[in-house]
Amino acid sequence: MIEDILEPGLRVVFCGINPGKSSAHTGFHFAHPGNRFWKVIHLAGFTERQLKPEEERELLETRCGITMLVERPTVQANEVKRDELRSGGRELIVKMEAYQPVALAILGKQAYEQALGVRGVKWGRQPQGIGDTQIWVLPNPSGLNRASLDELVAAYRELDDALGAVGR
Repeated sequence: MIEDILEPGLRVVFCGINPGKSSAHTGFHFAHPGNRFWKVIHLAGFTERQLKPEEERELLETRCGITMLVERPTVQANEVKRDELRSGGRELIVKMEAYQPVALAILGKQAYEQALGVRGVKWGRQPQGIGDTQIWVLPNPSGLNRASLDELVAAYRELDDALGAVGR
């Protein structure tokens, strides 16, 4: 089982859709070699160096965390069912109300829409939040996503810049 990387007082919690088979096998978030998460958050300014999946707990030192909408591992995120996303969305709200990070970054537009019942979502900061927590929707760093590395880094850097020095 893959555990959330959460504690009170975080700048941002990155929320993936669900673990892939590599993550399920290793027990670490974003463990597939083709997943660009660790590279993207480093290049966007969240970490001073590129962490490895097995170093995921070190993210807490940068006041970043990780959670997921659905715990069931799949080969591809599109195998996750709508009712699983809805249930995961309700659980995510409870977690964010408990931890109240400055921002929650949901990694995937369709996942956000289905999990929280929102339509017509645009990338970036959302008008609604969870308590004091801002919601951001960022592109998924999966190697299956067609977004280029530069596009991913720019989207994630926008969040890092918006948060500024909050909690650094």
